Amino acid sequence: MNSDRDQHSGGVSHFIELARGIVPPMHPAGRPFVAGAGVTSLLLRRFSKRAGVLGFLVTAWVAWFFREPKRVLPTRPNIAVAPADGTVSHVVEVAPPAELGLGTEPMIRISVFLSVFDVHVQRVPAAGVVRQVSYHAGKFLSADLDKASEVNERNTVLLRTLGGHDLVVVQIAGLVARRIVCQVVEGEKVDAGQTYGLIRFGSRVDLYVPRGSRPLVEAGMRTIGGETVLAELPED
Repeated sequence: MNSDRDQHSGGVSHFIELARGIVPPMHPAGRPFVAGAGVTSLLLRRFSKRAGVLGFLVTAWVAWFFREPKRVLPTRPNIAVAPADGTVSHVVEVAPPAELGLGTEPMIRISVFLSVFDVHVQRVPAAGVVRQVSYHAGKFLSADLDKASEVNERNTVLLRTLGGHDLVVVQIAGLVARRIVCQVVEGEKVDAGQTYGLIRFGSRVDLYVPRGSRPLVEAGMRTIGGETVLAELPED
């Protein structure tokens, strides 16, 4: 009997582990939205089963939108990984965001556009220390437009890597995005690939790397946050 019970317990544990590998955890910022959608669905079900089913489907979609899947960080040194899932829209040389006060010396900007179907958490591109965090109010133009980097609402993080390079990551609100969440502060030590923020709903993330870096992606390519290497940084 004990052997059968142990086998059953082991089978359940194995199933739970498999489920965890398939169903990603949810970012804490999504819990109030999922709870609200769930309660609304229960209320709707009291009046209409069909409306209740639709409500539960919406609840499931909200939970899926706020997913925070685990990622495997590349072990190569001196690289910058993608801060977000999405599609590369631009790889250009431009001045860094004015709010940082870094001057007009061009950096390489790699822009990643996130649709509402992409994972919307943002990840640190390289290990280091946060030097500055700056919020800039702005417009809500379509995030795939090049000028969205300058005119849209955004949150900018300046990071000094362990190798001494300055990287800039910018969370940019899009056409339907109305909330940017940033969970790091100035002086905080961060690890490459760790989640540091979230944008709701549909947006763009820009990564600025120093001139002399070697971009490894082009416009139209897909990225996986925390895994895809966007650029090799200059040698020390």
